[in-house]
Amino acid sequence: MNQQDEYRNELIEGRNAVIEAIRAGRAIDKIYCAKGDTDNTLGFIASTARKAGIVVVNCDKRKLDFMSVTKAHQGVIAVCSVKSYCSLEDILDLAKERNEDPFVIICDEISDPHNMGAIIRTAECAGAHGVIIPKRRSAGATTIVDKSSAGAAEHMLIARVPNITSAIKELKDRGLWIYGAAPGGSSNMWQTDLTGPIALVVGSEGNGIGRLVRDNCDFIVEIPMFGQIDSLNASVAASILMYEVVRQKNNKNK
Repeated sequence: MNQQDEYRNELIEGRNAVIEAIRAGRAIDKIYCAKGDTDNTLGFIASTARKAGIVVVNCDKRKLDFMSVTKAHQGVIAVCSVKSYCSLEDILDLAKERNEDPFVIICDEISDPHNMGAIIRTAECAGAHGVIIPKRRSAGATTIVDKSSAGAAEHMLIARVPNITSAIKELKDRGLWIYGAAPGGSSNMWQTDLTGPIALVVGSEGNGIGRLVRDNCDFIVEIPMFGQIDSLNASVAASILMYEVVRQKNNKNK
C-alpha cells in the first residue's frame, strides 16, 4: 500500500468541505494550507481552525498535490483523527480506577506514523494507561497510525499537549518519576528501578529526546547494546523498555 492509498480514508479536501468539518466539530488532527496564498477563504479557515485548537501547517502546494486524492484540494487539506484526544487528568484517573501506579508513555516528536502506531500497540499490550504526544512535529491519531497499531489506538488514551516539557513537569507534580530513553544514560535498564508511578520518554527517530525534555527527566536509561550498531528503531526501543517495566512490576508484585 503506498502513502496516497493510506491517506485516502483520512483526508478532507477543498475549502467548503474543510470549513463544514470544523463547524461540525469533526475530530481533525491537522490542517495543511497552501503557503503564500492570500485568499481570504484560506485565511478564514486557518483562523477558525486555530480557535478550535487545531494545528495549522503552511506548506508548499506541491505537498498538497502529493497528498491529494481528489486532485482538487483548492489549497487546503484536513487530516482527520480516528478518535478524540484526552487530557493528562484522564490518563491519571484511569490508573486510579484500576488501582495501579500510573504508567505513561511520552513520545517526543515521533513523526513516523508507523512507529507511532507500533508504540501505541505495545503500550496497550503492556498495560500502559496512556500515551502523550506533542501537538506539533509529531504523528497524530490518524488512520495510518490506527492501522499500524492494529487497532490498539482505539483502546488507548492519547493526550496531545502543546508542550512536552510542561506535561513532564505536571506529571512530576503528580508524583510520577520521568525516565528518558537514550544512549549514554546514567544506567542501563537492568540496573534501574522502573517500578512505581512512572512515565517513559521515547525520542524521535532521528534526533532522540530533545535537550529540554532530557534536562527535565529524572533519569536517563539506556538499552544495553552488544552489536556493531549502537541504536534501535524508536518503536523497538520503546517496546523493549516497556516490557522491562512490566517485568519489574510483575516481579515486585509476586
